[in-house]
Amino acid sequence: MSHTVGYAPGVYDLFHIGHLNILRHARARCDHLVAGVVSDETATGMKGRPPVIPLVERLEIVRSIRFVDAAFVDTSHDKLEMWRRVRFDVIFKGDDWRGTPKGERLEAAMASVGVEVVYFPYTVHTSSTQLRGALDALAAPAPGGAEVIRSAES
Repeated sequence: MSHTVGYAPGVYDLFHIGHLNILRHARARCDHLVAGVVSDETATGMKGRPPVIPLVERLEIVRSIRFVDAAFVDTSHDKLEMWRRVRFDVIFKGDDWRGTPKGERLEAAMASVGVEVVYFPYTVHTSSTQLRGALDALAAPAPGGAEVIRSAES
C-alpha cells in the first residue's frame, strides 16, 4: 500500500480562505501533507517586498491548521531542492501558475523526479496581494489631509 506525501509551498502571508482551501484540498489528495512556509528573505526576493506577518508567526499559523501534518521553512525557489529535503510525491499550487513560464519550469523539474503537479483553483475574490493593498491604502495619508484639518480649525 502506497503512502502519498504532498507538499504545499506558500508564503501564507495574511492567511485567508484561499490558503485554507489549498491546504484542505491538498490534504484530501495525499496521506501526509507537508506545508513549506516561504522564508521572509525568499518571499522578498520573489515578490519584491517582505511579508506583513513575520515568518515565525506564519509558520505557527500553518502548523496549527488541522489539514497540515508538518510545516517547515521553505528557503529555496528551487523546488527540486525542497524535494530532496522532503521527498514528496505530489506538489500543490494555485492554478494561477498553470500555463505560465514558472508553472512550466515547475512541471518539468517535478517530472524529472516523478512528482505530480496538482493545481487548485486560485481564490480570485481574496488574495494576500488584495489584502495588502487595502492595508496600504488605510495606512496612507489622505491627499490634502493636513490642509483639510487646518481649514476645519480656522
